Amino acid sequence: MSNPKNRRDFLVQATASAAAVSAIPYWTTSAHAKPAAAVDRFNIGCIGMGGMGMGDAHDHARFGDIVAVCDVDANHRERARVNEHIGKGKAESVEDYRRVLDRKDTEVVSIVTPDHWHTKIAIEALQAGKHVFCQKPLTLTLEENRLIRAACKANPKLVFFIGTQQRSDRGLFMRAVNMAQKGLLGDLKKITCGINGSPTGGPFAKSAPPSHLNWDMWLGQAPKVDYIPQRCHGDFRWWYEYSGGKFTDWGAHHIDIALWAAGLTDEGSGPIEVDGSDCNHPVEYKDGNPLVDDHFNTSHDFNIVHTFGNGLQIHVTSRGDNGVLIEGTKGRIFVNRERITGKPIEENWDKDKYTDAEAAALYKGKPYEGHKDNFYRCIREGGLPVSDVYSHLQTMNLCHLSAIAGRLKRTLKWNAKTETIEGDAMAAAMQKRTQRTGYEIPRVG
Repeated sequence: MSNPKNRRDFLVQATASAAAVSAIPYWTTSAHAKPAAAVDRFNIGCIGMGGMGMGDAHDHARFGDIVAVCDVDANHRERARVNEHIGKGKAESVEDYRRVLDRKDTEVVSIVTPDHWHTKIAIEALQAGKHVFCQKPLTLTLEENRLIRAACKANPKLVFFIGTQQRSDRGLFMRAVNMAQKGLLGDLKKITCGINGSPTGGPFAKSAPPSHLNWDMWLGQAPKVDYIPQRCHGDFRWWYEYSGGKFTDWGAHHIDIALWAAGLTDEGSGPIEVDGSDCNHPVEYKDGNPLVDDHFNTSHDFNIVHTFGNGLQIHVTSRGDNGVLIEGTKGRIFVNRERITGKPIEENWDKDKYTDAEAAALYKGKPYEGHKDNFYRCIREGGLPVSDVYSHLQTMNLCHLSAIAGRLKRTLKWNAKTETIEGDAMAAAMQKRTQRTGYEIPRVG
């Protein structure tokens, strides 16, 4: 299924690399929003200026001035610097993100780098006293989930916002969540998250990196390897070294909706068992690792089953329609970015039960508005945003567990209270990664 309601039309105009980002599940929710009043405007630093970074920066510019743009690709940051809606020819252009964090005038940072850089930059941004917008998926490993949580708890006055914009779709995903949370579907028994499979490809040729790209810094914490164009920019997500394939790409969106609907977003909640036996990869694996280094290696065909203590099952699958199917004892509904269907919808079971008050409740007491509008409102007023870091980390637990169970093709036991894989030393070792010297992630607390 093609990605509906995304920002491709904008990205084609705003960047020269639309093809690299066409697979990214994203769309804007700010069409109705107005620019912030001058008195409310912020100084914003944007880190990561690829296609998605350009799109996000364009949105951020409604709320403040982009004072710095950063990317390890000189072409990306120059494009952002001169863009009339972003850098306007005035923003500082830097290769090293630490120069953005060092600026005393920068109040907000937008992090839209490849996934394996998110946690390190985000924690260091908090340590520098910045409010943080970070694209999904927030983390690369289960260990990073705990590191981010500790850093956020240590900086409670700073707003940390995740780019899971389905949380701001009132007509589709928010309606589905409200209906489930109100009990209109009965007791939830099964939720299916259709997230499609990763593309396959390879062997890819190795070459010298282009002169405009700092390949060593792009790799960051990941192992040092020869440059392959398909490892970089838009295709990085199809390598477990830098991302989690569709488990973290679309999974960060649809699993989030499933857990939100089921009321399982609090710390300590989670499955008790994860069955990854029905998972296939496009290359040969041994002990959870690919045996070749020149092919995409994330799963293209899978059905991962998460079983919870109350009997609920969440299926994360590449098969069937992209979207979320929620099944309860009274009814079932299907929702994706194009439609919401099912008898409960056709018969308006939520009539008079999905008002502005219910929408505000889903927005944690804030009025319903555009996605980034909520971020900047929370900076001004305080409180958790609709896409808060803590609930997102529960989603990321399931995303990473899906990948680990699938890579090992077996069932794992998960202790949600301690956030550890139990009884499987090999799987437990995959909860974290060795970080390259010089690119270690800070430990807070």
